[in-house]
Amino acid sequence: MDLPKHIAIIMDGNGRWAKKKGLGRIFGHRAGIESVRDIIRAANEIGISVLTLFAFSTENWNRPESEIRELFGILKYFLKKELNEIKKNGIVLRILGNISGLPSDVRSEVARAENDTRNNTGMILNVALNYGGRQEIIQAVNRIVSSGVKSVDETEFERYLYTGAIPSPDLLIRTSGEYRISNFLLWQIAYTELYFTDVLWPDFRKEHLLEAIAEYQKRERRFGGL
Repeated sequence: MDLPKHIAIIMDGNGRWAKKKGLGRIFGHRAGIESVRDIIRAANEIGISVLTLFAFSTENWNRPESEIRELFGILKYFLKKELNEIKKNGIVLRILGNISGLPSDVRSEVARAENDTRNNTGMILNVALNYGGRQEIIQAVNRIVSSGVKSVDETEFERYLYTGAIPSPDLLIRTSGEYRISNFLLWQIAYTELYFTDVLWPDFRKEHLLEAIAEYQKRERRFGGL
């Protein structure tokens, strides 16, 4: 089977899911954690090499402070509760984004999770936190300039990105019926196959992931060739 090696997901629709049920937005975020758990397990089971989840963008700081606190609280809860299973399944957890901009308690929790899984050899789970695609590119350019390097090719430039040597996504999924990239992995998705679904993130499960993969397998990737 022609499985995508790297799948990236923009997890969208938590707020709308909660609104449809007459609940506050935070209940949607809590419900979304079940989808995160299910998709991580499913991707690992079917043999995906890299799974990247867009959890918190640089633009999300514009949300109400109470919602931001709750989001980080959910993240810490998830890491504490799921870390043992992540380790047991050989998954490597990596954080993409400006970690220095996160609250100290969140930095400590993600650093512990990264450290505890760094020697694993299974699926790589990237969690994009305080992440912005434009910011990532600008940061890479500034690092190159600071290092004194005069010229780089594409392969060399990629080493300065958060994703480093990780292969670019083969498939990008966005839930909730929106048709935007939202400043996510702008460099990396140059030739990525895009898949949009109306399913809200808290309802997204293994069967929906398999549907996206099945659609991906129908496509012919030519990368600009014939």
